[in-house]
Amino acid sequence: MIDYKKSKAPVTTLTRDIEKLDDQTGNIYETLVIVSRRSNQISSELKKELNRKLEEFAYYTDNLEEVFENREQIEISRFYERLPKPTLIALEEYLEGNIYFREGENVEIIEEQN
Repeated sequence: MIDYKKSKAPVTTLTRDIEKLDDQTGNIYETLVIVSRRSNQISSELKKELNRKLEEFAYYTDNLEEVFENREQIEISRFYERLPKPTLIALEEYLEGNIYFREGENVEIIEEQN
């Protein structure tokens, strides 16, 4: 699993040169499919990781009026909110050549190269 916290992806959206985006595939639409599928994978991994961390703070009570505010839980949530969006991480990985994909009838993201 890659450490998304150390990603060099920008936190805000940047204008990209469309010529560079289709260098590897020769087709901008295929590039967008690859980046979007990788983005979905990253999003899923981040969601699982965040849910695992927040599960430690879960209180199972019958009374909905009892709301516990935990500073550590808030900091964890804020940290994940500040990370680059999965689409930006996936695009950065693609531009750096860190995504391995198989061409064919359906583009399939196999795994991430190290």
